[in-house]
Amino acid sequence: MTRVLITDDHPVVRAGLRMLLEAAGIEVVTEAASGTEAIELTRMHQPELVLMDLQLGPGMDGVAATAALRELPDPPHVLIVTTYDTDADILRAVEAGAVGYLLKDAPPDELIRAVRKAAHGETALAPVVADRLLASLRNPVQRLSARELEVLTLVADGASNREVARKIFVSEATVKSHLVHIFDKLGVDSRTAAVGRARDLGLLR
Repeated sequence: MTRVLITDDHPVVRAGLRMLLEAAGIEVVTEAASGTEAIELTRMHQPELVLMDLQLGPGMDGVAATAALRELPDPPHVLIVTTYDTDADILRAVEAGAVGYLLKDAPPDELIRAVRKAAHGETALAPVVADRLLASLRNPVQRLSARELEVLTLVADGASNREVARKIFVSEATVKSHLVHIFDKLGVDSRTAAVGRARDLGLLR
């Protein structure tokens, strides 16, 4: 039987996912409300799969938790289950080691299929997510790297170059270099224009 750990900071969401999975014969070994808790409980219960939300309140987000889980000695597979489908979120999650990416409005049967596939290490992507990844690969304008999207996300949140550098542990010169590449790829010449263009393209929330 597939053993699953559910990670979401909303109790109602956890309860709904548990009910759906258990009705399909999938064992939910425990639930976590934060990324830190998910890591601790994974060490204790050794699930095959962790369902991971991206937004987990203060502290470690779902991407950081996914990366940490994948670094464990006997790592579980991670399936992202979220409401966000921007390129920034998708690429960061995949780069962190997630084997799948599903949206919370997915039909129940699609979720069950994705859980069973992901538990065996098979790729499980929501159709809209797969489409976005393919579109990103086909369109050079949108093909920002995960790091460039991370920088642009922080810029969109109002961070200065110095603040961005501190948060992602690089130099200010490196941040400026990333911004130059971002401007070039998006065909803009300012931070504000880059953020606006990225939002128009669906790269940022």
